[in-house]
Amino acid sequence: MDATTSRGASSSLPLHLIVDDTLALVTPLQQSFQRSQRLCFGDSAPGEFPLAANPSIVLHVLTSCNLDPEDLAHLEATCTFFRKPANFPPDFDLSMSELAALDLCQKRAIFKPMTAHEREHFKQRCGGSWKLVLRFIMAGEACCRREKSQAIAGPGHSIAVTASGAVYTFGSNNSGQLGHGNLEEEWRPRVVRSLQGIRIIQAAAGAGRTMLVSDAGRVYAFGKDSFGEVEYGGQGSRVVTTPQVVESLKDIYVVQAAIGNFFTAVLSREGRVYTFSWGNDTRLGHQTEPNDVQPHLLTGALENIPVVQIAAGYCYLLALACQPTGMSVYSVGCGLGGKLGHGSRTDEKYPKLIEQFRNLNIQPVVVAAGAWHAAVVGKDGRVCTWGWGRYGCLGHGNEECESVPKVVEALSGVKAIHVATGDYTTFVVSDKGDVYSFGCGESSSLGHNTITEGNNRHTNVLSPELVTSLKRVNERMVQISLTNSIYWNAHTFALTDSGKLYAFGAGDKGQLGTELVAQQSERGTPERVEIDLN
Repeated sequence: MDATTSRGASSSLPLHLIVDDTLALVTPLQQSFQRSQRLCFGDSAPGEFPLAANPSIVLHVLTSCNLDPEDLAHLEATCTFFRKPANFPPDFDLSMSELAALDLCQKRAIFKPMTAHEREHFKQRCGGSWKLVLRFIMAGEACCRREKSQAIAGPGHSIAVTASGAVYTFGSNNSGQLGHGNLEEEWRPRVVRSLQGIRIIQAAAGAGRTMLVSDAGRVYAFGKDSFGEVEYGGQGSRVVTTPQVVESLKDIYVVQAAIGNFFTAVLSREGRVYTFSWGNDTRLGHQTEPNDVQPHLLTGALENIPVVQIAAGYCYLLALACQPTGMSVYSVGCGLGGKLGHGSRTDEKYPKLIEQFRNLNIQPVVVAAGAWHAAVVGKDGRVCTWGWGRYGCLGHGNEECESVPKVVEALSGVKAIHVATGDYTTFVVSDKGDVYSFGCGESSSLGHNTITEGNNRHTNVLSPELVTSLKRVNERMVQISLTNSIYWNAHTFALTDSGKLYAFGAGDKGQLGTELVAQQSERGTPERVEIDLN
């Protein structure tokens, strides 16, 4: 029922606006027909079902069908019944559409624990409507696979989260980042037993570090005991080998964590962004020491704008914001290579709106921050990339840098739903479940398994190519995760809608979840990881 899915079109009906005239959006002929049929009001007749006669049934249908906020807004705008007070608790003044939106919000794990006061404050922050709150929650679920199965290809180690919230880890464990209470590598997925009884809804991996977010908003961290520099730096000399609650975040209900090279960021349930470390020279808008363990609210433009997703690159942060007027992307941090998307290569101390999406008429729905480049998927399925273009990671057929988002024209016939970025590597998942990749071919992480003539180096790919090795799996792919580190050889995970996990790329530490044959350090074709994430 989404009327805004045409390519390049943004929503023409703001969710917080309601048309006063019941039939203002239909022709006179349609008005006459609708009145004669008495679909909403009028005297009952055999075979007719006046909506007003059984509002509880209508509410049940609206909530059980899982309509999205735009659908509820269209119903409210075109029929008086859906915008009149429904006379149901908890608020008798709420319209049928608003009440349905509230009921759908109450099904979400992050919404259930809220007090009445917190819910009202949340509603006002989102724009004053339960439909807008629902849109905010659903946007976060869509781009982060919150409360769904997921796999994370970290630097040398891997994390797999089942749909029920159990966590498996495997691969390198030199800092205790697997959470098993030791420093031994694991070549097969092993459940983190100390988390039994705790449902994990999101995971993040950095070099020697793992962070997990529970459905109660708690953050568990293990590995290097530092939120600062993670790659071979002086920080993190102490290691933690089992999951520990991050005490400094106990008063913040967290829904997502992201780990960069010099900093860590978390996103609260209300859409606020907090960062740890890397505040020297006010790079993130605040002053902190590299080993600071206190979260700092990301100040500036995003203080009063709710954020649904964060993505951390090597030295910068992207934030996907959700406002009544639409979705937008903000960036902050190091601007080298143009990866902040503002048309320059200067640093930004505070979050700044990337204005190019408005010029392209694109509503961003997913953001991805690679080490040196970034990508976005629009609501219409278009893909934009920008930043360093080395090895063809932007997909524009060359290795040029782009300082503002640019549409990947080679994907014009593809409707994308997901994008993932790593160190000069990009993957795109289509609505049909096909996977395309481009960029650096090192360590077989692109899945094409092609080698240049005369040497043993894998070919770089300058434009998007279908990953035929995944196509042959004959499963619909829903998520791709790849290593986002400049210091580790990359590996890649592909997750199917049936919960099967496939892996390829570097596997010298066991990060693929299977042991390689003698003398092998990588695998060029996807192989099933023996774990069921559903």
